Amino acid sequence: MDTSEEGEALDPEWAEIGNNLNGILHGCRDASPVAERFIRAGWKSKSSSWRGYEVGTRWCEVELDLIDGPDILLNGVVDPQRLDELAGLLHRFGLTYSLELYDGDGTLVREIRA
Repeated sequence: MDTSEEGEALDPEWAEIGNNLNGILHGCRDASPVAERFIRAGWKSKSSSWRGYEVGTRWCEVELDLIDGPDILLNGVVDPQRLDELAGLLHRFGLTYSLELYDGDGTLVREIRA
């Protein structure tokens, strides 16, 4: 199952700041199995397009969208203090990824590649 209303909604403080996270999940040709992994980790998931998903929890909400080639574009909002937690989750999922965290002015403040 790749959609679930179980899990926590994004805290309003993070919804208000707008997108601060961009990333790529490398070598993923289908977003459905990735959404399923987030659900198993206790996150909410809903379909956002024909082949895309929005996954989220109290401190992070991202869109998983297929792009040309074998990758998934990840973008949304994350509590900056929990970026390492998101990276750890992606690592436990067995994914190769790159994440970019931006401040309110759109300046890159941190990058993680694995």
